[in-house]
Amino acid sequence: MSLEAIKAVVRRFNDEVIARGDRASFDALMQPDFVNRSAPAGAPNGPESMWNTFANVLRPALDNLVVTIHDQVAEGDKVTTRKTITGIHVGTLLGVEATGRTVTIEVIDIVRIANGRYAEHWGLNTLAATLAQLKN
Repeated sequence: MSLEAIKAVVRRFNDEVIARGDRASFDALMQPDFVNRSAPAGAPNGPESMWNTFANVLRPALDNLVVTIHDQVAEGDKVTTRKTITGIHVGTLLGVEATGRTVTIEVIDIVRIANGRYAEHWGLNTLAATLAQLKN
């Protein structure tokens, strides 16, 4: 695949899966043997753990969820993306009750694409800092 094509896979995932919660798109874009290299030690790191994060953690807690991609760089079979996830905090987010405040999570992730699908993921985000701010 071309570099532009693998970047398009990542853009599609962010739009259709993270922002819209489309399970069919998730299934179409994930390799069955996908590995989330950023999962905590001992935690599940396969495709369903990624779906769980979006479907059962972020989307129920954040209304009007928007993913804004600021930068994408691709080389070989990997895409690095700097993005912001925003939404209104309307439900419990990792133990923090709804505040009605706007939540902003900054993310940088690297995704390896194989056969047009997510094969591996590494990422850093500001979720812990965001949770701390919501508690104040």
